[in-house]
Amino acid sequence: LISSATKSLRMETEILEKKLQDAQMKLAEKDGDKEKEIQSLKRLISELEFQLTMEKNNNESFLDKLRKEMKHKSDELEKLTQEKTQLIHSLSQVQEENSLLQETVRRECEERCGLTAALSRAREQVLELRRLSGTFP
Repeated sequence: LISSATKSLRMETEILEKKLQDAQMKLAEKDGDKEKEIQSLKRLISELEFQLTMEKNNNESFLDKLRKEMKHKSDELEKLTQEKTQLIHSLSQVQEENSLLQETVRRECEERCGLTAALSRAREQVLELRRLSGTFP
């Protein structure tokens, strides 16, 4: 009876040891799989961090370009605004000068008309005097 019980216990012990070994092997496999997954995730994180860094650098570079372009456009706008102001001032001066010249031409035309009328009267008077002097020696 003892021998049979011992044999039975040994067999049960062997079965349990085999189950334990199988469980340990499965656990070791799972640990290996988890370690591989952890390494894979670490690589993925490193790649994503690198991509994020690259994107940040690209964005900063793009922003710098935009800032420079905006500064250039702002300077250009300021220059054009100054040119516009200067052209408006020049136009105002030219319009003033044009008005002055038109007024001068108008006065000179009036004066010319007056002189032409006076010359015509003087001619008439000279003709009249010649006619009169022709009758009186």
